[in-house]
Amino acid sequence: MGAGHDHGHVTAGTANRGRLAIVLGMMLTVAAVQVVGAVYSGSLALLADAGHTVTDSLGVALALVAVWVAAKPATDRRTFGYQRAEILAAAVNAIVLFVLCGFIVYEAVGRLQEPTDVSGPGMMVVAAFGLTLNIAALFVLRSGAKESLNVKGAYLEVMGDALASVGVIAGGAIVWLTGWSQADTLVSLLIAAIIVPRAWSLLREAVHVLLLSLIHI
Repeated sequence: MGAGHDHGHVTAGTANRGRLAIVLGMMLTVAAVQVVGAVYSGSLALLADAGHTVTDSLGVALALVAVWVAAKPATDRRTFGYQRAEILAAAVNAIVLFVLCGFIVYEAVGRLQEPTDVSGPGMMVVAAFGLTLNIAALFVLRSGAKESLNVKGAYLEVMGDALASVGVIAGGAIVWLTGWSQADTLVSLLIAAIIVPRAWSLLREAVHVLLLSLIHI
């Protein structure tokens, strides 16, 4: 994410760090609830949405680190170390996401052949909880998004996660009203299809930066 418009202003930076930290906590809470909900309801879409939330949480975490680093004294050596830690975290996150998406696709193929019972109401309740926190997070970030590119980037991450939650709610409604459990499987594949390109882009950029850093050592 790009540098913010804080220009080292301590008050604005502190405010942005606070907003980002609050939103990061909210998103990690959503991810945890989604995982538990996926186990309880049997929903593959909720598990996929948890992966999507974790991806967005990393984006918010990197924005938080960027604001924190920007507020520190200009020391090339220390800043480089922080940036490398960010890149390594991004690379690990991308690899984990690939593994998760592989598992989701594997499970989805099996469920398409042999449908599994899924709790539509359970999907909707958990996804609605996630959507509620996402909307709250958008309000938390709204004013800061006008002041900082980092916060604006985090705002867009949360908005993307909110849209994914809407998709899960729609899938849960279909399962509940029609009993067609395949809707859950299709939503999970859709979310996985959204995650894969982002994970690939994240991994490619991380590897590129790491290779450049090795060349300059």
